[in-house]
Amino acid sequence: QLQLVESGGGLVQPGGSLRLSCAASGFTLDHYTIGWFRQAPGKEREGVSCITTDGTADYADSVKGRFTISRDSAKNTVYLLMISLKSEDTAVYYCAAGSEYNTGWVPGLRDYEYDRWGQGTQVTVSS
Repeated sequence: QLQLVESGGGLVQPGGSLRLSCAASGFTLDHYTIGWFRQAPGKEREGVSCITTDGTADYADSVKGRFTISRDSAKNTVYLLMISLKSEDTAVYYCAAGSEYNTGWVPGLRDYEYDRWGQGTQVTVSS
């Protein structure tokens, strides 16, 4: 079964840090661009960060300098390290896998570029 599973969410105070994990089963993450997205209550889902098959990373302006995406090929896992968290980072965070073989271009921060999604993990930033 092809599956993505996020973990690592939780409650953290403003200024704190969390590391989210996106683990895959049934397929190899290295073959895909992996994106992190988030959706806050009442808001549309937005792209946060992505990492391509060659390791190129991109970030939304709102998280640049605070979030870092990385791969661990041996663990078939992609991470999102989040520091200096703010209340506006509160959302359900999703990881997704996409391929240029499906889209015709290298996926970026748009959710329609991805076709495999995890179930999400809640991140709450509050004092």
